[in-house]
Amino acid sequence: MKKPATPLMTVCMLLAAAPAFAVDTTQVYSSGILVLVFLGICALFVVSQLIPAMMMLLGMVKGVFKGKRIEAVAEAEKKNLG
Repeated sequence: MKKPATPLMTVCMLLAAAPAFAVDTTQVYSSGILVLVFLGICALFVVSQLIPAMMMLLGMVKGVFKGKRIEAVAEAEKKNLG
């Protein structure tokens, strides 16, 4: 009976590729202060866009629940009048 070679070949390929996943940690961060300032400004833009987005989301959620409450009040008035 012939044994399947697929699992063995898979293990061999993964072991052969293992050194490719190694990370070289001898490099030191050497970017200047301008790069950090640029990244800080980009982060500021992103955060400043989150504030109006959250306000709009809160307004939409309030509108959905307010609409349901108005419908419930209208149905209650119909039952009382009818």
